[in-house]
Amino acid sequence: MRIYFNNDKKINRDQLEKLYNDVEWYAYTQDLEVLQQAIEQSLEVISAWSGEELIGLIRVVGDGLTIIYIQDILVLHACQNQGIATQLMQQVLQKYKNVRQKSSIDRRCPDVRHFYEKNGFQSCDKGSLVSFAKMD
Repeated sequence: MRIYFNNDKKINRDQLEKLYNDVEWYAYTQDLEVLQQAIEQSLEVISAWSGEELIGLIRVVGDGLTIIYIQDILVLHACQNQGIATQLMQQVLQKYKNVRQKSSIDRRCPDVRHFYEKNGFQSCDKGSLVSFAKMD
């Protein structure tokens, strides 16, 4: 499978719905207009494509100078474990290498712990960091 990456934030709503539903992130697809607006208003979006099919995406919010927050990183189930998420993450980390604070919260732990650790992230439950979240 030949994969290419794109930085265009204008992504077809049906493609977004298919990707987010495939990874069971249904909260995002309850209102597709809001999802599309969130994508377009993000600091950075890198998408992964196989032909015309959206197969992965990473979305970054923040100021891009002192903090970035990796809001979403997802890959179609059929395309997982092929290094696509790692390539997406590495592109973000390279672009924002001078940003001191890079954060992400992922509810799928411990399934994704290894992924974040191999990309240089430290779990807040294992060090001197503390993380708080308010989910409404």
